[in-house]
Amino acid sequence: MALAKAHGCDHAINYNTEDFAARVREITDGKGVDVVYDGVGKATFEKSLDCLRPRGLMVSFGNASGVVAIPDITVLSRKGSLYVTRPTGVHYLASREELLEGAELLFAAVKSGAIKVEIGRTFALDEAADAHRALEGRETTGSVVLIP
Repeated sequence: MALAKAHGCDHAINYNTEDFAARVREITDGKGVDVVYDGVGKATFEKSLDCLRPRGLMVSFGNASGVVAIPDITVLSRKGSLYVTRPTGVHYLASREELLEGAELLFAAVKSGAIKVEIGRTFALDEAADAHRALEGRETTGSVVLIP
């Protein structure tokens, strides 16, 4: 939570210890938020939807707690005519032109300081398996770099 605040978040909520949907509703005076970015997946999906304002967007980009299944898509209409997307780079960077444009935008944002790159941990290349275990075990923040 301290890390989130250090990177500019006005509010940080630990979804393991607090009802984050209720807290979001409290912070927004019951309105909800425009967008939720959910990298956790199965454990937070329903409550992430509950954080949204009507016609809000949820971006599901990870499944650390398991794959999300939507057995009843009408949940989106019941919760406010919501939108859900699951983007992947292969669809956004499908052509060489899109890849170069995306890279140019990314590096411009890094150069301007809008995106700050932090190397959280480094591993020797022959410790790649340890790096993967640390990532999978949620033991890292920032970038993880393998050093040859």
